Amino acid sequence: MSWTLIESSEALGSLLSDNRHHALVAIDTEFRRRDTFFPQVALLQVCWGDEPYLIDPLQLDDVGALRAFLTDPSQTKLIHSASEDLEVFFHWLGILPSPLFDTQRAAALLGMGAGQSYRALVAHFFDIELPKDETQSDWLQRPLSNAQAQYAAQDVSYLHPMGVQLQNRAMERDRLDWILEEGARLRPGGKPPIAKFRTAYSLPPEQQRVLAEVLDWREGEARHRDRPRSWILNDKIVMGVARSAPRSVRDLAAVEDMPQGLVRRAGDELVARIVAAADADSDQLPAIILKPLASEQRRLVSVLSERLKQIAESLDIPAEVLMPKADLEHLVREQMNPSLVAPESWSGWRADIVVAPLRQRLQERAAS
Repeated sequence: MSWTLIESSEALGSLLSDNRHHALVAIDTEFRRRDTFFPQVALLQVCWGDEPYLIDPLQLDDVGALRAFLTDPSQTKLIHSASEDLEVFFHWLGILPSPLFDTQRAAALLGMGAGQSYRALVAHFFDIELPKDETQSDWLQRPLSNAQAQYAAQDVSYLHPMGVQLQNRAMERDRLDWILEEGARLRPGGKPPIAKFRTAYSLPPEQQRVLAEVLDWREGEARHRDRPRSWILNDKIVMGVARSAPRSVRDLAAVEDMPQGLVRRAGDELVARIVAAADADSDQLPAIILKPLASEQRRLVSVLSERLKQIAESLDIPAEVLMPKADLEHLVREQMNPSLVAPESWSGWRADIVVAPLRQRLQERAAS
């Protein structure tokens, strides 16, 4: 497979200008995230259909044309499983690609199954097995090896024709707007750090508040210092701090495995925040820590799950793509707390097709 390496802002500007007339462009990124909080962009791959181009971001001194290209409304960006790429673009360029056609989400909305990998879809559409040899490669090394370049080129050379076929299927089934709407709603980042603390709800209120405060402090530190969260404080130590709720720097230093360098550097600030959280209103619980549903509420979730399966079967879309279990629980929580803010994903095409029938089922259940 051939490719062209782009190693200057001038060459990139000419490339983007020459291909401005295309309606679709396949995009992928390679990055490293071993010892940093934010992804370090290492390579950008693009393909308008014929030849893949490998753009070296380490050689670019002007990214203005690239920002304009990635937000050009006349070119739809084909990206597979875009969440990590969005993190790269947002940190590197401060923008999100649009319009965005996520081929993984498109496949799910077109009845091909949830969470399909790029390799699986390439095998499905083209009967080709792609290698995985370079997935853990050091993409910041220069020069790139031939194997790295080959791997990177394949990530967009098949993505473009795959995207064309998926877009055609989407138009045939009148679901192109659904897919583009999903792309417009995508944001960088995954689950919040509190999600790893599954038993946090069982802590006393004071410890819950301290846990939430320490996690918030750690997040700020990790971003500011551009280091992985676990390098600041690992989850075990975070829970130890929450349980002990130290009220002095000495108490903080005594927490098991507490890094003493951190105590010297930021102990006063962290303790002040811990004490303020611990001494807050005794009835105040962090909104990010949810208590598990009661047995009757779990039965309602089961009722909603059955209705969701019916909707999913009628649309030939996996139920978890239409609405994950956490959102079903949110629907049930709404009954107890109508002031809860509905997730953004409940708007648009899901509002009438998914959310309204589920709310109706809850009303029927309440009236029975």
